Amino acid sequence: MADAEGLVSGVDFITVPTQDIDAATEFYGETLGLEHSIQWGDMPAHEFETENLTIALMQMDAFGQEFKAHSAPIALQVKDAAKVKAELESRGVEFMNDIDSGVCHMHFFRDPDGNTLMLHQRYEPR
Repeated sequence: MADAEGLVSGVDFITVPTQDIDAATEFYGETLGLEHSIQWGDMPAHEFETENLTIALMQMDAFGQEFKAHSAPIALQVKDAAKVKAELESRGVEFMNDIDSGVCHMHFFRDPDGNTLMLHQRYEPR
């Protein structure tokens, strides 16, 4: 068997499940302001870019899969969490709770499909 070290070299994207690709595309593109990069051919799947990770929205039923929202949050890195939170609230986003861990600020919310997301601002070094 091959040595496990070095088998995986990185993460290309994370898939976010959706039931309504149009609503999800509008939320990630317009509300969150992420750059839309590609659509998977004519399939209901779209990719959005952050500085270090691609978020791929995928309408699950079109791929023969059952929809289940992510309950563990995707941490979206921001420079000023309070400012971004206020801007998103002005765009209709409702936040569930806030946490200050002692090294970072975290503000939790959901996308239109119920996938959990978090604004994450680290203010102390790792």
